Amino acid sequence: MIIKLAETDDEINGCFAVMSQLRTHLWSVTFLEQVKRQMDDNFKLAFLAENGEVKAVAGFRIGEMLHRGRYLYVDDLATEEEERSKGYGDALFDWLVEYAKAENCEQFHLDSGVQRFDAHRFYFRKRMKITSYHFALEL
Repeated sequence: MIIKLAETDDEINGCFAVMSQLRTHLWSVTFLEQVKRQMDDNFKLAFLAENGEVKAVAGFRIGEMLHRGRYLYVDDLATEEEERSKGYGDALFDWLVEYAKAENCEQFHLDSGVQRFDAHRFYFRKRMKITSYHFALEL
């Protein structure tokens, strides 16, 4: 099992199948272009692979805010549907936490859709707490 940042076009494209299970609106033909555009804005894409197959992916960024200091924010965290409960999500989550520590982050954040009950159980098991409501306004 390896976990690393996706840096090449092939590595980025290799993450599409798993990422699109979470982000169903994505298209394979525009995925690479979108990820590269987001990378210009400090986005990173990590993946866990075993035997050459991507099993889990995470999109994230590091930022700094007046109220929370330096933090790692997880935009996306997905495990291949057929591979859930095999420890891949755990391993990738733990890797992200260690990455945040290595980058001198003080906090680790993510949002999760209110309907994602399995994800909520996972995050509670990882000792995460609900610390705020997230409000959104479509423009």
